[in-house]
Amino acid sequence: MTVSAAMQRYAAEIYRLQEDHEQVSLSLLGSHVESSAQAISIMVKRLNKSGYLVHEPYRGVRLTPAGEKIAMPALRRHRLTEVFLVQIMKYDWAAAHELSDVFERGVNEELEERMDHLTGHPTRCPHGEPIPSKAGVMPVVKDMPLIDAPSGSDCIISRVRTHNMEKLNYIGELGLVPGTPFHLLSCAPFKGPLRLQMKPQDHVIGYELAVSLWVEVAKQGTGNKLLPGKNA
Repeated sequence: MTVSAAMQRYAAEIYRLQEDHEQVSLSLLGSHVESSAQAISIMVKRLNKSGYLVHEPYRGVRLTPAGEKIAMPALRRHRLTEVFLVQIMKYDWAAAHELSDVFERGVNEELEERMDHLTGHPTRCPHGEPIPSKAGVMPVVKDMPLIDAPSGSDCIISRVRTHNMEKLNYIGELGLVPGTPFHLLSCAPFKGPLRLQMKPQDHVIGYELAVSLWVEVAKQGTGNKLLPGKNA
């Protein structure tokens, strides 16, 4: 069966969402896909019939291994386009995701190759998300949510996992972009603030902002963690 570009885009969106959700509800999918409820239902049935996802009524959907495979080209195109928009066209990283949703639909294989070359064959998008290889292999990223890191840890921002433009602008103002190192001084309990020691100045951020940040821990501390299940 021929896999359409629309099927790839839906699979890619489900792939992104299922990283944070055991099952992706149709309402959640609908909030991230600009389509009617009827169009979403039709596409889910099509992907289910083709063996690309499993749909459990009243719970949601999850991709099969075959579904994850067809998601890779769309994920690669989207994230390469984000890099191109920011690095070459000088758009702000906060706007890159929404712009890429539109721009990428006109990108064919030739343009994708050119963008990959012009941007230096990137392995991460501007927000730190991994870019699948041309062969459809997703790089392994060994990171964790900042709220799971114990205080006293030396960390590096790995991914900024939000598409909210206001949050992205604020995170950018604080300098908490992928690749930035910092020392996690403390995590207050009950979803309290986190104190980050970094250059050129330290920052105190709230729980709502912290949940969007994923980090690579260079040296693990021995202090408390800001775990929702234990501290909420």
